[in-house]
Amino acid sequence: MVFNILLFPDFETLDVFGPVEIFGKLENTTIRYFSEKGGSISNLDGVRIETQPVSKITDLDVLFIPGGMGARTEVNNTELLKQIKSISEQSLFVLTVCTGSAILAKTGLLNHKKATSNKRSFEWVKSCSDKVLWVSEARWVVDSNYYTSSGVSAGIDMALGFVADQFGVEEARKIAFRIEYRWTEDKDADEFCNQQQ
Repeated sequence: MVFNILLFPDFETLDVFGPVEIFGKLENTTIRYFSEKGGSISNLDGVRIETQPVSKITDLDVLFIPGGMGARTEVNNTELLKQIKSISEQSLFVLTVCTGSAILAKTGLLNHKKATSNKRSFEWVKSCSDKVLWVSEARWVVDSNYYTSSGVSAGIDMALGFVADQFGVEEARKIAFRIEYRWTEDKDADEFCNQQQ
């Protein structure tokens, strides 16, 4: 399975590398990093990743979109949104973490679907689309082939949920045990849902 990780300036570190830690434990997995135009992409934590242009995505298994402060810029990036929409429509699965769901929502692909996002940014995310059925209490949400998660560490829980759905819950639990992570298996209950905006 190929995971296409879409990066943009000021992406959230754990949004990306928590799930990547999970995906990398699967057999026969390829992880590739892309950005709008390719090249080096960095964030506020000083993480710098070399990427390929998003136009080079050819294996359409999983598109993964993180959040972070940069998402507030990318929701207005019309050209990137067009590319994301096209790739998402062809991908088997689309996964978002945190405010990455706002980016996906701006494409219209989450219209009339259930989704969630970071609770500290929830009102802003909701303002990006009033056609999405936003679920504030969820740790992560699955609707059709779209997976959206709450903030930051929730992406790890969602990634394990994705593994459970595709490869079985025992595989997900095995990976969680291997990385010494206490997996929140209940996707419908986010203990952080009442954070201040």
